[in-house]
Order: sequence, then C-alpha cells, then structure tokens
Amino acid sequence: MHGYHVKTILKKITSFLTIRELPCTGPMAALRIVQVPILLKEDKMNILKIVIVSMAFMLVATIAPIASAQQTSTEPLYERLGGLKGITVVVDDFINRLVSNKTLNKNPAINAGRKISPPPYLKFQVSQLICELAGGPCKYTGKAMKESHAHLNISEKEWDLMAKEFQKSLNKFKVPAAEQKELFDMVGKTKADIVVRK
Repeated sequence: MHGYHVKTILKKITSFLTIRELPCTGPMAALRIVQVPILLKEDKMNILKIVIVSMAFMLVATIAPIASAQQTSTEPLYERLGGLKGITVVVDDFINRLVSNKTLNKNPAINAGRKISPPPYLKFQVSQLICELAGGPCKYTGKAMKESHAHLNISEKEWDLMAKEFQKSLNKFKVPAAEQKELFDMVGKTKADIVVRK
C-alpha cells in the first residue's frame, strides 16, 4: 500500500466527523451541525487493512520481550549473576557483614572460628562454592558443610540472621528476585548440615 494512498484514507478517517456553522443569525447562530459522510466500500476495506496491520505490529511488539525474557532465563545462574566477578563482589560484602555482626559474635564457637578461618579464606571458599553450584567453572575444594560447621554450634536463629545478611548483600548489588530465589533454594539445602540447635 503506497504511502500517498494511506495518507488519503487517514485523512478521510480524521475528517469523518466535520463541523459547519449554520448560515443563520440570532440565537440559532451558536448551533452547529455534524455531518457524517458515508465512506465508500473500497475505503472501508483499505481502512480495515490498516487496522489489521497495526494490530499485527502491536502483537509482535508484545510477544518479543516475553520471548527474550524466556531465552535469558535459560542461561546458567552463574552467567545471570555476572560470573565470578558478580559472585565475589556479593560474597565479599556478605562475609564482611557476618564478621561484624555482634549477635553472631556472641556465639563463642563462631567467634573462635574467625581465627581458624579468617575472612579472606571464607570469601574464597564461599565464592568457590556458589560458583560451582550456580553452574560456573569453579570446583569447591573446601570441607563438606557438616564437617566445616559442626564445631560452630549454629542455632536456627543464627541461621536466619545469616540469611538476612545475605539478602542485604544481594539487594545492595541489585540481584534480581528470580536469581535471589535460586540462590536461597541452593543455600537452603545445606541448612540441615549447618544448623545443630534451635
């Protein structure tokens, strides 16, 4: 359909309702009459074509972002977290929060554990673990969760507190809700090996 022909039809649409002053005086001079012209059959068909094409464009514009989002979600969690760089930035902030948390440090076993496993070492091991679990190229070389946490005497309350600190770090670096859920689902599987008391 040529651009000129489209413009002609659109002009007919916009002028579909026209207003003309009545040639009279006095009180009736303020009145207007609306003229509604009758479109030809050919014009109606062309207008219908324009409407159908417009709807098709709108449908494509709506479906494209959805398809793109579905394709993105198929990427490994590791990639969606920004790779090792994204993981280490979050872990660095998270471990700093744990080390400075006064409530956690009231647990003598946790406080003593800081000397056995200093922050830089913890950051390395936790980053390695998350990297591997998220589908990255890393290989966790630390001890099993039960063995590495048994002596820390971690309670249910302390676990919840650590989870909240982790959430703060994720939010700080704007990790999307879907990725946060996947991370917490992974971490949640280790809870039985880490928490030893209520």
